[in-house]
Amino acid sequence: MTEVRLSGIRKRYGSVEIIPDLDLEIEDGEFVVLVGPSGCGKSTLLRMIAGLEEITAGDLKIAGRRVNELSPRERNIAMVFQNYALYPHMNVRENMAFSLKLVKADKATIDQQIGKASAILGLDPLLDRLPRQLSGGQRQRVAMGRAIVRDPAVFLFDEPLSNLDAKLRVQMRAEIRGLHDRLKATTIYVTHDQIEAMTMADKIVVMRDGRMEQAGRPMDLYANPANLFVATFLGSPEMNLLPGTRREASLDLGKDGVVSTGTALPSAAPAQITLGVRPHDLQIAVDGDAAFSATVALIERTGAETVLTCALPSGRTVCVVGPAQLAARNGERIGLAFDPAHLRYFDTQTGRALAA
Repeated sequence: MTEVRLSGIRKRYGSVEIIPDLDLEIEDGEFVVLVGPSGCGKSTLLRMIAGLEEITAGDLKIAGRRVNELSPRERNIAMVFQNYALYPHMNVRENMAFSLKLVKADKATIDQQIGKASAILGLDPLLDRLPRQLSGGQRQRVAMGRAIVRDPAVFLFDEPLSNLDAKLRVQMRAEIRGLHDRLKATTIYVTHDQIEAMTMADKIVVMRDGRMEQAGRPMDLYANPANLFVATFLGSPEMNLLPGTRREASLDLGKDGVVSTGTALPSAAPAQITLGVRPHDLQIAVDGDAAFSATVALIERTGAETVLTCALPSGRTVCVVGPAQLAARNGERIGLAFDPAHLRYFDTQTGRALAA
């Protein structure tokens, strides 16, 4: 069983605190994605797990063993880097064999492990090529193969797809997730791309300023974000946010109207509340049953769907995502409706989600 436990983890560079205090549990065989904006500490955290960065304070345990002072080689982990980190003078076979030769594995073991990894990743035709003779996607597979041959307890991925084009990123997402499902190894994956996080993870950890904002299953975080940061970071287009003032059983949005809240808000809810609604949960109203009145400002047709940017009377904008055949014209006045069950409410001052 290869669980990873981080307890009270801190990281400082001199007087600058990068990660103030973080606790995280990663279960055996779990695919966990650390996601957040640039500079949030996610890569630093991954490098501490790998042993490439010193831990300032706290305990890191892998499979129940404290590893703070162990070298990367002693931690039984394998890391796949953003820039592939292949040796340019070695062919694919030699790159994959290198780590095994360092631990003095015999030739039969090396050949067996390379054969296994090569079969999984489709590298057999490429084994005699140099890195410069490979495409970006092929280099990424070689980097993954080099990790597989070590048969590690934990796989670490540091933004491995950021150098690939959009089409190849989609393909490689599927390959990495499929690889995890076959190997059943504990995997920790860092990215700033929330689409990668949503499509690949068993569990997402959203980070900001070195802190964990929320952790959980992708759809749980999408449907029930813990705060305004998570609400806007996950989801594309991001959640619409409309600040208002609480009344007895409604939310006054000023020039944009009044929304009935019924019993959706707790009795101790603050006066200033921000309403959140996903673009996919807004529809053009029919038969005059509209919650908002808006003017179409921009129409984007992506092929599979239509994205409308609409201006409200206050000047604020909301995004609406509808079907590809959605009929709309720039400058058109429309009504917008929604299912009240899909609304989310946040304390405007603290950003925290409010629950009934």
